[in-house]
Amino acid sequence: MPPRQGALPPGTRLVHIGPHKTGTTTLQGAFHHGRRALAAHGVRYAGASRQPAHAAAAIAGGTPVNSLEAPSMAHWEKLCAEVAGAGRRRRVVVSSERFANADAGAARAVVDGLGGDRVHVVVTLRPLVKILPSQWQEYIKSGHHHAYDTWLDGMLRRPPYRKPTPSFWRRHRHDELVARWAEAAGAGNLTVVVVDQADPLAHLRAFEGLLGLPDGVLEPERDGFANRSLTAGEVEVLRLVNKELARAERPAPERKLVREELVRRLRGAHVPAGDAGRITTPAWARRAAAEVGAEMVAGIRKSGVRVVGDLDALVPAADSPGDPDPDPAAEADPAAGAVPRLPVAAAYAAVTGALLAAAESP
Repeated sequence: MPPRQGALPPGTRLVHIGPHKTGTTTLQGAFHHGRRALAAHGVRYAGASRQPAHAAAAIAGGTPVNSLEAPSMAHWEKLCAEVAGAGRRRRVVVSSERFANADAGAARAVVDGLGGDRVHVVVTLRPLVKILPSQWQEYIKSGHHHAYDTWLDGMLRRPPYRKPTPSFWRRHRHDELVARWAEAAGAGNLTVVVVDQADPLAHLRAFEGLLGLPDGVLEPERDGFANRSLTAGEVEVLRLVNKELARAERPAPERKLVREELVRRLRGAHVPAGDAGRITTPAWARRAAAEVGAEMVAGIRKSGVRVVGDLDALVPAADSPGDPDPDPAAEADPAAGAVPRLPVAAAYAAVTGALLAAAESP
């Protein structure tokens, strides 16, 4: 575990911007379920739920994945009012990976709206090679239907690397993300926390240090919040359903309902054993991710921001033994013939359940 950092001054507004797939679910769960303990130490976790997704999306762009309600500036104004009303001595935490979608102007608006020079921005980072399969899965869960290899080709091989998901590099070109927010808040008001792959709770301890909290105040929730990754086979079922719904030109709310119900039922109908069915990244993409990762680490080092953890850990060996090439028979692009495997019973239960739920909705 990295050495404990000095606490930010009382009255600081700590704004955690993610980005996506960097331990945000664990962190937000710990803050949300630890509100009473945090309050006893003079820390307020802003918002009423796990994260103020609508407020962040309203100011930074995008739409929360798991809601049919469109974000509005009223959500953002309510969050700003809550933070302003917390008092000058209380530390306040605002956490949403939606902030990572912000361009330079929106980043400045976030800083100004949440407290100006009292804002300290925190960016959590994981190796890009670990983010790739997780982020692709999230795009599929939000309605995209590009195969993993096709998506990787667009993100890593085809300049200007904006198709099919232009938001990816805004979130995950981490040196530019840090520079954008350092410009908005000041380099001295930004901390990068490197998520330790060997110690999944180290980033909780890092936030305790920043907030002047005793060790152990932030603990992962233990109420069974279901956020496990889908297996390659499960994602393939969802991807093909997305593709068919798009081809059939079904209304967007109906497609969203089917997707969300399908994801829920896939998680319930199939319990993978260990790493069975894990989404794997081909060697060429791991090498490309390592090259980009090295560039990003160099840029962050030059930025002058505070770093908690080891930046070099963001560039693991491109061909590490723990991340092998996919089995061609199991992971090939469906267009080439083979598809990832999923038990027929699980696929049937999930798809039929989702379709019945959509048929029964008003």
